[in-house]
Amino acid sequence: MADTKQGFDTIQIHGGAVPDPSTGARQTPIYQSTSYVFKDADHAARLFNLEEVGFIYSRLTNPTINALQDRITALEGGAGTVCCSSGHAAQIMALFPLMGPGKNVVASTRLYGGTVTQFSNTIKRFGWSASFVDTDDLDAVRAAINEDTRALFCESIANPGGYITDLPAMAKIAEEAGIPLIVDNTSATAYLCRPIEHGATLVVNSLTKYMTGNGTVTGGSITDSGKFDWMASDKFPSLSQPEPAYHGLTFGEALGPMAFTFHSIAIGLRDLGMTLNPQAAHYTLLGLETLSLRMKKHVENAEIVAKWLEGHPAVEAVTYAGLDSSPYKSRMATVCPKGAGGLFTFAMKDGYDACVKFVNALKLFSHVANLGDTRSLVIHSASTTHRQLTPEQQAAAGAAPNVVRLSIGIEDSDDLIADLDQALKAAS
Repeated sequence: MADTKQGFDTIQIHGGAVPDPSTGARQTPIYQSTSYVFKDADHAARLFNLEEVGFIYSRLTNPTINALQDRITALEGGAGTVCCSSGHAAQIMALFPLMGPGKNVVASTRLYGGTVTQFSNTIKRFGWSASFVDTDDLDAVRAAINEDTRALFCESIANPGGYITDLPAMAKIAEEAGIPLIVDNTSATAYLCRPIEHGATLVVNSLTKYMTGNGTVTGGSITDSGKFDWMASDKFPSLSQPEPAYHGLTFGEALGPMAFTFHSIAIGLRDLGMTLNPQAAHYTLLGLETLSLRMKKHVENAEIVAKWLEGHPAVEAVTYAGLDSSPYKSRMATVCPKGAGGLFTFAMKDGYDACVKFVNALKLFSHVANLGDTRSLVIHSASTTHRQLTPEQQAAAGAAPNVVRLSIGIEDSDDLIADLDQALKAAS
C-alpha cells in the first residue's frame, strides 16, 4: 500500500510498487500467470472462504493488477479499488452490487454517448433502468430520485463538452436520498479532481484515457470511498444480506469499508469476468508515473488553444470551462482547482458540412475515437461517439451536429494552433 501522506507526484510513481521479493526487480513485473500455488489445503480453503487475502486465480486477483489497484486507491484517496477490462466494464461493475430488477439509476444528461446508450438500452436486459437529468438543475435531480433509485451518476468533467459538475451538490442530494454518488472521473483524473473529497461514494475511471495516456490499452477501475454505510437500509441486499455463495457471509457486516471492493472481486469479477489483463495493468502503471506532468501540459495547451479558437471568426462558441467566458469557470475553482482538463468542444458557424471539412483537413490532430492521449485528437461526436443518441440527447450532451470535440495533447501549442488554423481555412 502507498503512504497516503506522501505527495501526489510521489504516489503516482511509488504507490503499490515494491521491489519483487524473489528477484529484487524494481519495476513491477508482469505476472503472466492464470493461477497460484497454495501452501496447503487449509490455505486454499481460507482463501476461498475470504478468511485470508491472497491469490487464487487471475480472473479475480493478480499481483500486477493489485499493484495498480493500490496505486489508484492512493491517488483517489479511497479505501479500495477494483480494476477491470474497460471503462464501460467499470460502469457495469459499479452498478452490479447496487441494482436489482426494477431498480434505477439517475444519471446526468452530459455523459459520453456510449454511457448514455449503455444506460438507455443495455442495462434494461438486467431489469434495470436509467433516467437522465440536467445536473445543473438541482431541483430536477431531486425530483428524478424515487424509492427505486439506487445510485446517482455523473461525470466530473463531462465528455464531450468539458462541463464541470457541481460534485458537492450532487453528493448532498445523494446523501439525503440514502444512495451512493458514482462519479466518472475519466476526463479529470485524480490529479485535477478527487471526487471522494467532494462526497462521492464510488469513482470510476476509464484507464484507457489519461491514466495510461498513450493509447496502448483499455482498462477500467472502480474506487470505493469506504464511507457509505451499506447496512443502514435494505436498499442494497447484495451487501447488507447474507451471500449464499459464501455460506451466508454478509459483506457489509464482515468487511466494513472494504465490503464493496471485496464484493466486486469475489462476486463481480468471478461471475461477470470483466478482468483486466496483467500486461494492460503494466502499461497503466507506467503511464501513471507521469500523470501529473502530462495533465499540467494538457491543461496548459487546452487553455491556449481554447482562447485562440474563441477569437476565430469561423467559431461560434467554445465550451472550455477554463475560459473566463465559461459559466463553469467559478465551479472549476472548487471542483478542479488545478485546471479544467484537456477536453472540450467548439461549434462552427457554418454547421455540419464545415465540421466535416475541418476534421478532414487536419494533419497533426489524429481523427480517432479516443481521448486523453499524449497526441491531440479530434472527432465529430454527433456522427460517431454520440451517433446512437436522439437529436435531443445529442443537444443535451453538448454534441450537436455543428460541434467538434478536441482532446488536446502535449505537443507544442504553436503547432496545434497552426494545424487548427489551416483546417479552419480549408473548411471556410
